[in-house]
Amino acid sequence: MRLRAARRMLTAVTAAVALGLMGPHITAQADVADVPPTGANDWSCKPDSAHPEPVVLVNGTFKTMAENWATLSPRLANAGYCVFAFNYGHAATDPIPDSAAELRDFVNAVLGSTGARKVDLVGHSQGGMMPRYYIKFLGGASKVDDLVGIVPSNHGTSNPLAIAAGATVCPSCVDQTAGSGLLQKLNAAPEAPAGPDYTQIATQYDEVVVPYTSSYLSGRAGDVTNVLLQDECPLDITEHDQATKDQVVAQWVQNALQRKGPADPGFRPHCLG
Repeated sequence: MRLRAARRMLTAVTAAVALGLMGPHITAQADVADVPPTGANDWSCKPDSAHPEPVVLVNGTFKTMAENWATLSPRLANAGYCVFAFNYGHAATDPIPDSAAELRDFVNAVLGSTGARKVDLVGHSQGGMMPRYYIKFLGGASKVDDLVGIVPSNHGTSNPLAIAAGATVCPSCVDQTAGSGLLQKLNAAPEAPAGPDYTQIATQYDEVVVPYTSSYLSGRAGDVTNVLLQDECPLDITEHDQATKDQVVAQWVQNALQRKGPADPGFRPHCLG
């Protein structure tokens, strides 16, 4: 019993760190300079016909763009995409509506610089959920072609530490608890408003978004694709924090970006290991 209790505590602490619930860590994170990941923020980049939408990467709570996208950003840039990223919301701890307004302004800057009509958004955790507020309430539906969520907190988490401690240090963590007022508003029908295509990527080993099915969205087939990594790659043990660095995740992201509509439900990624 003691071992089980210890494991539960470790899971809770891990989730707290990932959601930004540890105050001293937030302060350190907020002081990190705005250094983009490799491959991102070349403001002279112009999209080509094969990659018409620039890709905006949206990090998760308590993350920086440089760390969160260290693997995926150069991969997408090398594939021919114009890639952009930004830090927002004081280590992404500000209320979701405030961060969504920052995303709106950043997207407008990217569109103005590149001359593109729309962007593709790829987000991790909060970064996969928060753009839905921009899409639904701040005019983003006409400016986003694809939203790809990597372990997104679409329906929040039932992690008990997030619920108990979030209010003291992290407004966005309160917003990301299951049943929050923010999520009730965001998930009132339709969950996936018309305009963008939605791809949601989950892992059964998610220790932060609990249960992992909270990442999924409801919507019409052809507009929404919900992916569980282990359906095609059962040996993939990727958990929440490192999902953006997983090569199978990257394959799903690129499948979604390179085709009309969301990711192909019949896509068969190359499983590693």
